[in-house]
Amino acid sequence: MLAPYAYRVEDSRGRRYAEPSHPYRNDFQRDRDRVVHSRAFRRLENKTQVFSRRFSDHFRNRLTHTIEVAQISRTIAAELGLNEDLVEALALVHDVGHPPFGHAGERMLNEIMQQHGDFFDHNLHALRTVEQFEQRYADFPGLNLTFEVREGIVKHSRDYSASEFPQLSEYLLDLRPPLEAQLIDLTDEIAYSTADLDDGVEALILTREQVREGVPLFAAVSSEVERLHPNAPEKLKFNEALKSVLDRLVSDLISHTKEQVANAGVNSAGDVRRLAERLVAFSPEIDRERRQIKQFLYENLYYSSVLRADKEQGEQVIGELFAFFMSSPDDLPEGHQAKAQQEPLYRVVCDYLAGMTDNYVQEQHRRFCAGSRHLPV
Repeated sequence: MLAPYAYRVEDSRGRRYAEPSHPYRNDFQRDRDRVVHSRAFRRLENKTQVFSRRFSDHFRNRLTHTIEVAQISRTIAAELGLNEDLVEALALVHDVGHPPFGHAGERMLNEIMQQHGDFFDHNLHALRTVEQFEQRYADFPGLNLTFEVREGIVKHSRDYSASEFPQLSEYLLDLRPPLEAQLIDLTDEIAYSTADLDDGVEALILTREQVREGVPLFAAVSSEVERLHPNAPEKLKFNEALKSVLDRLVSDLISHTKEQVANAGVNSAGDVRRLAERLVAFSPEIDRERRQIKQFLYENLYYSSVLRADKEQGEQVIGELFAFFMSSPDDLPEGHQAKAQQEPLYRVVCDYLAGMTDNYVQEQHRRFCAGSRHLPV
């Protein structure tokens, strides 16, 4: 029951290393399963989304966030007639390249890498993870995912220039990704923006009244919740309003994308690729409300004084541990020492740190950096 513009598994460009077909799972289902069974996926449980475990076990981490993205993505994919297996695989793999300590860790690694004339990009690190670092099979390195999943890892949230990123030339950089990949970036934002409002209030960094005053969409749906549930506890009214916000974002993304597809006259996944712009999008009105939520979160949560200490500590841990391994490469695991014979040491150290969980990177910092201060190099 796929729509004409959906990506069909039989049209896949296949895997880097040929494999026989599976008797009862198609290739995108196998990709999904390989991601779920990977070590990188399991490590997401101990990687910060916004709050570290220090705050509460109830707050989202990278793993629970990823599951929420997958759930929202499959719902939307079904309504649009997209390939749900491909969408689910992309949703589950989209964050495996994130380093410890959330965006603070990513920012620090990128800052250090720029000092070496390079950069850190979590999407490209995710590609390296599934291509190189996951070693589960005797016949090939990595997970040997299909081209479409690897392409979606690279292109789901942005376009890359072939002149700036020649190493990615195989991923059709002059063409748009399929709708299944385009969807992930916006479902990711739907999931984290609503979840972060929820966790921010639970953490007592935000107040319910502050959210109502600072997020016009939330204020609008809160009025309706108050009318329907005047005697409900405030906590449950807030939950109902948050659910309505999520539903409004999801419903609009479905309806406006259908309109975009119809207006573009696409009748195949190939038509989608050849367009100048992406088709998956919110309507102008809802996109304005989406940006208001995002701005509110940046101003009142992500850069709040309460979270600042955690971010600064995370940046210090990564910076000092990076400097330590640059000066003492013999303390790297044997496999990474071997890789340093083939790649620049700074890249190997970056890859090693990016794969760590919050707990492990702190354990390594205590082991190697206690009693001395190593500055980023």
